[in-house]
Amino acid sequence: MKLREKTKIVKIGNITLGGNNKVLIQSMCDIKTSNVDEVIKEINSCTKAGASLMRVSILDKEDALAIRKIKEKINIPLVGDIHFSDELALLAIENGIDKIRINPINTPKNKLISIIKKAKEYNVAIRIGLNEGSTTPDGKNINSMSDLVNLALNAVSFFESYDFYNIVISIKSSSPLKTIKIYEKLSKKTQYPLHIGVTESGFDDIGIIRSTIGLSKLLMEGIGNTIRVSLTKDPLLEVITAKRMLHDLNLYPNYPTIISCPTCGRCEVKNLKDIAQKITKYLEDNNINIKIAIMGCIVNGIGESKNADIGIAGADKKFIIFKNKKIIKTVNEESLYDELIKEINKLTISSK
Repeated sequence: MKLREKTKIVKIGNITLGGNNKVLIQSMCDIKTSNVDEVIKEINSCTKAGASLMRVSILDKEDALAIRKIKEKINIPLVGDIHFSDELALLAIENGIDKIRINPINTPKNKLISIIKKAKEYNVAIRIGLNEGSTTPDGKNINSMSDLVNLALNAVSFFESYDFYNIVISIKSSSPLKTIKIYEKLSKKTQYPLHIGVTESGFDDIGIIRSTIGLSKLLMEGIGNTIRVSLTKDPLLEVITAKRMLHDLNLYPNYPTIISCPTCGRCEVKNLKDIAQKITKYLEDNNINIKIAIMGCIVNGIGESKNADIGIAGADKKFIIFKNKKIIKTVNEESLYDELIKEINKLTISSK
């Protein structure tokens, strides 16, 4: 793992992005922004799960005006996704948006100038965001990685010519391998913080695998200051997936480490998967940062459990519970979950 690349620092609402600061997780609401109550509920759910900022679409005047009400009920910065319209961008800024994402390809320069001036007046950050699926005003796709990087850097120069430096950059592809190459190229040419992600990566395990391939390689190279795992799914899963990925890369320490066996033919515990899932949910919901091993046999179970803060090894409907490398009790399958919760809570209390 390389050291984090030291980039410029950008303030977004009450958070600081870039420099040597931690990698921030973000997601995007899948509800129309003018549905204020539903959006607030989704944002707060994602915040509790670990999101540091959330993005919303600004499709019309109602969406832009809703920002003020939403901001009253959330405590993380709000990013507005705006295309084609400088009027909506100006209205979003005036109503309290903390950052806007615009694509310089589909925004004429005269409109960009008005957005830059208003963002500078309100101290709002701007993400210059291009996708491989972006099109030029004449409808042509831009598929060349070099062209995409040059377009982003040209936009940066244009912003800087108007003394605007509160900039984040992203260039995304739906291909994880192209995403890696784009950001490796981009990171060598700019010191602005980078938002990384594999765009339109897909649903469930398809999107998780694609995103993990692309993002983990970049993060291990020290590239990326904020990430989104773009899934065809509830935004909450995006946040949880990002948090789990960052944790396994030692970039999100305050999170449980869960070891569980693959339930092969040696496993003698029928409901081990259910127990592992319930324990994982309990640790995540209560923000308990421990290492736990849920093992269903005595071959690898004893070693893994001894190496965890708490662990179990099971055989013939009986479980040995290990704590701090020592056997503390033997329990039956029916009482296992409750006994594990008891020991987790004891460990949590003793560490405070």
